[in-house]
Amino acid sequence: MPTHAENRRLPHTAQQMYDLVADVASYPDFLPWCAAARVRGRSEHAAGEVLDVDLVISFKLFRERFGSRVTLRPAEMRIDVEYLDGPFKYLNNHWTFTPDGDGCIVDFFVDFEFRSAVLQAVIGVVFNEAMQRIVRAFEARARVLYG
Repeated sequence: MPTHAENRRLPHTAQQMYDLVADVASYPDFLPWCAAARVRGRSEHAAGEVLDVDLVISFKLFRERFGSRVTLRPAEMRIDVEYLDGPFKYLNNHWTFTPDGDGCIVDFFVDFEFRSAVLQAVIGVVFNEAMQRIVRAFEARARVLYG
């Protein structure tokens, strides 16, 4: 149901931004509401690597774990995330990183729906603000890591 898409030009290379987003295990260090992250499986595929990841999201009274499959496609500078298990009906998330001069264009898209109508109603009120905070958190992390 809720979807969010952003396209931003950042003063960091596409490789730097790709590496930052691909480092899922570091998300609790900087991402709002991310209480824990664990890579539970890792496998190679023709275009790159697939990670099965558990994230624990904590927001107000809610604390939920969900599993996702993160497909890293370094040759395409693309990261695809699909839902495995947890509180969602579905979740699709995509990142692309396009070189642009001395920086890059980051394209972010997320589409999801919670199984719980209560949880969906709570997130619906703050959805756009939450997604903007997440994107800003990645930007701030890039400034810390890359200057």
